[in-house]
Parts: sequence; C-alpha cells; structure tokens
Amino acid sequence: MKSDQTTNSGLFRTHKTVSPEQIIAAGGTTAFGLKTGKNNESVIKALENSPKPEPFSKDEWKDLLDQIAKDK
Repeated sequence: MKSDQTTNSGLFRTHKTVSPEQIIAAGGTTAFGLKTGKNNESVIKALENSPKPEPFSKDEWKDLLDQIAKDK
C-alpha cells in the first residue's frame, strides 16, 4: 500500500508535502528547489540564524549511555 503523501499531519503540518513524482516532474531536486524558492544560500542563512544547539547535561549523557548499553 502506498502512503498518502498529500496530507500534512503530525509534526510537519506547516510544511507542504510533495511526492517524489512531483520532484521528478519539476526536473529533479535542484530544479524543484529553484522552483519553490529554496536554494543553498537560503538553507545556509536559516542554519546560521537558528539557535545554537545546547550540549547535553551530565544527566542526559548518563541516560543516553545507559540506554545505549541496554540496547546492545
């Protein structure tokens, strides 16, 4: 069963969803990006203007390493 990629549900409701077929029809990923106003410069600017990631606290690292050890 093919998933319905036309609905915007879950975490990305504010993002328009497109199918691989739409990207191919636009001429590939680069052409699709240009047609939708997305390019490397806008991505770089968005990353530069985004808040800096906060490092994990000691407790978060401990929890993470404990979880990794359990999953082995």
